Amino acid sequence: MSAPSGVPVPSAPPSYEETTGINVNYPHPYPIPEHGQKPDGKGMNPPPYMGQPAPVNNPVTVQTVYVQQPVVFYDRPVQMCCPSCNQMIVTRLSYDSGALTWLSCGGLCLLGCIAGCCLIPFCVDALKDVDHTCPKCGALIGSYKRL
Repeated sequence: MSAPSGVPVPSAPPSYEETTGINVNYPHPYPIPEHGQKPDGKGMNPPPYMGQPAPVNNPVTVQTVYVQQPVVFYDRPVQMCCPSCNQMIVTRLSYDSGALTWLSCGGLCLLGCIAGCCLIPFCVDALKDVDHTCPKCGALIGSYKRL
């Protein structure tokens, strides 16, 4: 087919390989030097020397490391691995008077509870700080401070 001006009209646009210059019929992913042509040495390993022993395959030691997520302590027992004795445990709780206990006591004194009622916060575990200990080895694992 040709246009009226005599210029031939292409039948289809060029293929991707034709536009990029890739030859799909080329059998190797890299050029092979012709016979009598020296290779440029890029990406080629030198031949081993005759006196050089073959490389020895050393055994590979694999070490598995388990990373434990940081444990957040609240006022409830926590199931975890004790860092001291490496046993799976449920922590034992013990309550100690902390800042919230003393502030509650002082607040009750200001309200007029001075006849002994201001000591009530020292009997309420919900106002005390919590210590988490291991029931097997007795190590202190963590604490939860109310304030």
